[in-house]
Amino acid sequence: MEAYLFDWANLLLRWLHVIVAIAWIGSSFYFVWLDNHLTPPTDEQLRQQGVGGELWAVHGGGFYNPQKYLGAPPRLPEHLHWFYWESYSTWLSGFSLFTLVYLFNARTYLIDPSVASLTPTIAVAAALGFLALGWVVYDLMCRLFGKNERLLSTLIIGYVIAAAWGACHLFSGRAAFLIIGAMIATIMSANVFFWIIPGQRKVVAAMKAGQPVDPVHGQRGKQRSVHNTYFTLPVLFAMLSNHYSMTYSASNNWVVLVLMMVAGVLVRQFFILRHKGKTQPIYPVLALTILAGVAAWIAPKPVATSATTSTINQFAEVQHIVQARCIQCHSSHPSLIDSPAKGLMFDQPGMIEAKSQLIYQQVVQQKMMPLGNLTNITDEERAVIAHWVEGGAAPAPVQP
Repeated sequence: MEAYLFDWANLLLRWLHVIVAIAWIGSSFYFVWLDNHLTPPTDEQLRQQGVGGELWAVHGGGFYNPQKYLGAPPRLPEHLHWFYWESYSTWLSGFSLFTLVYLFNARTYLIDPSVASLTPTIAVAAALGFLALGWVVYDLMCRLFGKNERLLSTLIIGYVIAAAWGACHLFSGRAAFLIIGAMIATIMSANVFFWIIPGQRKVVAAMKAGQPVDPVHGQRGKQRSVHNTYFTLPVLFAMLSNHYSMTYSASNNWVVLVLMMVAGVLVRQFFILRHKGKTQPIYPVLALTILAGVAAWIAPKPVATSATTSTINQFAEVQHIVQARCIQCHSSHPSLIDSPAKGLMFDQPGMIEAKSQLIYQQVVQQKMMPLGNLTNITDEERAVIAHWVEGGAAPAPVQP
């Protein structure tokens, strides 16, 4: 029952996280698009009111005319919509999900003994440290070098690369990718919480007090908002990567992570320029080239095997390995969890043969299973499974 309730909590938190993330990303992308499509108003009255750009659009059978003021409007409207709960809800739901799945199961999901020998306490502290330190270092760079955007961008890219290398040499590959995504997502939400919204509140407070509005608040908020839009696609890849072990289980997986994020930034750059009326196909071409190169690089290689045993002995060996390394989670009565993981029960007749390709993919090619290698499967045992599957995955012949 505990595992069942855990799955429900996982499902509902993940569902909530996706919903609010769509709302946040959607509003963020919309305002970037809007900013890049505004045109100077032709109405002299609008210009005198301080309107710097406007847009006419049609959607859902209606016409819309959003306007942007160069500074503050002459007077505040009675109802002013703020965009921040989308960001906060995304981070809070994501952190709750991260806590539920990874921090509460650090030995299984955060730690890979072949990468680094960590205790669960140290692994949890290190994971939280990445989130906190990621924001502190990024914010410090923005404070010190914010007036030189090119230098700042270079420093941010270098820092993300260094963080990716560090995470992939400290945590399991799956956790490392997610932690880097969570670190960047924390930066994004912190930008909203510490800079964008407070700056807007100061502008509103100054207007209500009849004081002049300091344009620096808008400039800082704009800078952090632009950073956030470039962060978005890399974060989305990092969050989705846990479903695709060929990425995080590859050798030099930190390079894979960096290259996939770079591809995301290039795609985002293409669309930002496209919104401004500039079509530069070099960016998607470079992104596709990077993606194709990564796919070719991490493609599964044939597993060298030297086993020449008979079909009977092959299957017997595989069955013995599964009994020793897999049924702790995949059996009618697993010992490490409350119910069979993914409904797979390898103590049932015929299940090993029926799922031979899945076993081959997860155990041999991607080395994703056993999760965190908790049962200490060896490379020799993986090779035995490889030889059996590549030979046709035949079961032991029925004896007369």
